[in-house]
Amino acid sequence: MWKEFKEFAVKGNAIDLAVGVIIGAAFGSIITSLVKDILMPPIGLLTGGLDFSNKFIVLKAGGDRMTNFSTPADALAHKAITWNYGNFITLVINFVIVAFCIFLVVKAVNKMKRPAPNAAPVSKDCPACAMTIPIKATRCPHCTSELTQRATG
Repeated sequence: MWKEFKEFAVKGNAIDLAVGVIIGAAFGSIITSLVKDILMPPIGLLTGGLDFSNKFIVLKAGGDRMTNFSTPADALAHKAITWNYGNFITLVINFVIVAFCIFLVVKAVNKMKRPAPNAAPVSKDCPACAMTIPIKATRCPHCTSELTQRATG
């Protein structure tokens, strides 16, 4: 079993997956910072100081019957049950930005890929019997028709 595990762990696919997960986590942190530190402050400014992450509705008061909290963390500290829709909005915006960034990266990588050169044909069809034959054949092995060589160029 150890041998099989070592073979699995050092296969290219497993290592590629591990590298992808690590880079994805780092990329996710960058995008989270982009949303939280760069995009959300101007959006908050445009909306009059609205901070989505602190938007919530108290569904059930805490043990001390208190229902007026300034943040979801404050409500949680008082054991109130809240519906944190603002955090959800922030995460949806974060997801859309991450998906768009990944789209742009994949699009750029695909653009950098060179198209495969067209390979020279290795076969052709016999004009008499329509069977596939080698490109250099001068006589069809199926119907024995003599073939004329076309000048290429």
